Amino acid sequence: MRKDLTTSATDRQNVLNNPYALAEIEKAAGIQGIRFEGKSVVLKEQVAAFFEVTVRTVENYLEEFSDELANNGYEVVKGNRLKTLKLAIQSLDVPETDFGNIAKTPQLAVFDFRAFLNLAMLIRESDRARLLRQAILDIVIDTINQRTGGGTKYINQRDEEYLASAFIEENYRKQFTDALRDCVAMGNFKYAVYTDKIYVSIFREKAQEYRKVLRLEQKDCVRSTFYSEVLDLISSYECGLGDVIRQEFDRMGRKLSAFEVDAVFKRFEAQAHWKPLIEKARLKMASRDLAFRDALHLQLKEYVAPVQREDYERFLGEKSKELSDRLEEAKDVMKRLKDRG
Repeated sequence: MRKDLTTSATDRQNVLNNPYALAEIEKAAGIQGIRFEGKSVVLKEQVAAFFEVTVRTVENYLEEFSDELANNGYEVVKGNRLKTLKLAIQSLDVPETDFGNIAKTPQLAVFDFRAFLNLAMLIRESDRARLLRQAILDIVIDTINQRTGGGTKYINQRDEEYLASAFIEENYRKQFTDALRDCVAMGNFKYAVYTDKIYVSIFREKAQEYRKVLRLEQKDCVRSTFYSEVLDLISSYECGLGDVIRQEFDRMGRKLSAFEVDAVFKRFEAQAHWKPLIEKARLKMASRDLAFRDALHLQLKEYVAPVQREDYERFLGEKSKELSDRLEEAKDVMKRLKDRG
């Protein structure tokens, strides 16, 4: 799915919040800026020259997207900081015309690399900006694939919380299926029916619909692709629903019909305490899948938000690991505990 960075604030912010992609984009862009307060910055006139547009064009974008650009590193420097900046510019030994008339100006607008890139993703009048946007999208995809070993289908498993959530969910899953087996008068299709009802309640998609969105193959296990927060919520659903089904079975003294289980489920999912947990799970799934897997859940599109830097660290950073490595570590821990016993 090719993104249009000029129209999507979420897609722009996903680029700017990804420190690994930013580092690679900065290398590719090769922008030579002014060293100021430990980072490289460029002036408004330099930005206009790079993108081959007028300063007025840059100012128009600064006016229209002032909050977004300010949040991503654009600022106006004044006072003593301005004096320091002017000294840094003078030390470059380049003609003042490269920067405009700065000798007596009471303030200067500067862009750090994030703000420069932010503007590049906005400007429609510049061929250079268009080419840079194409490079940005390619670098983002390449960086994620490189750090995940070539694919993002199981990027959820790189989270250090995933393994514990998966083990817990497996236990509650058995409690839930045992309750369906013992207390519900339906054929074996009941397991798929009520699993789908849980999925629809939490993220508005049945298993088959979810498979299509993530482009999963038949051999792929749907639950193996869930983020830990989603698994935790599914565990809570399975634990609670299995319990209320058994309670209803005990009260009635017989197995429940499909209509009766549907009524139980309707009351169960309507409980108010689920709402904030569901909202959080939908936000995580919709936002991460778009950013990491390039997968848009249409039923959850209103929940899509920029992925924060800590999530990039969580799934792509030093703490993230392949599941096989985590399983090996868990095996070693279990062995040490056994030896102590």
